Amino acid sequence: FGFCLFLSRLIFGTLYPAYYSYKAVKSKDIKEYVKWMMYWIIFALFTTAETFTDIFLCWFPFYYELKIAFVAWLLSPYTKGSSLLYRKFVHPTLSSKEKEIDDCLVQAKDRSYDALVHFGKRGLNVAATAAVMAASKGQGALSERLRSFSMQDLSTIRGDSSSTVPPSVTVRTSSKQSQPKTSRSASEGTGSSGKC
Repeated sequence: FGFCLFLSRLIFGTLYPAYYSYKAVKSKDIKEYVKWMMYWIIFALFTTAETFTDIFLCWFPFYYELKIAFVAWLLSPYTKGSSLLYRKFVHPTLSSKEKEIDDCLVQAKDRSYDALVHFGKRGLNVAATAAVMAASKGQGALSERLRSFSMQDLSTIRGDSSSTVPPSVTVRTSSKQSQPKTSRSASEGTGSSGKC
């Protein structure tokens, strides 16, 4: 039953007025345009009030049915509920408080801009710190990797870039071959000096 109430409110309270607002804008009929603008102002106020009344009055018998009836009363061309509420209550109240509301909105906009800049700077500082830490950790690993290469191996990588063997294979092969030769020649040299 609650879903049916929700669906009827969605259709009659939002989609139906939205479609007729579109038709009013398309036809450029000022009278219809003003009528639907008044409805949307009242509906926005109703939705805001409903957020709080749902918490405190949901236990009230027929509460949800009364909300649907209220939306139907706002929409009805016979009762002209939204026009009546707008002209009797909303327009006079907003007209008398317009300056204060505008000042509050300007202050809120400035504060939100300052907060956005503050949190943006803070976020950039955190991101920069994380990037520097990652780079310093990565630099240590890179320098260890580069230390394993000799200058001859690095020049071989540059010179043999056109060869079919990948550079990492060339580097490993040349470094492994050069080490056993020097160890053999050193052992042969000590062995030959021992014989003499």
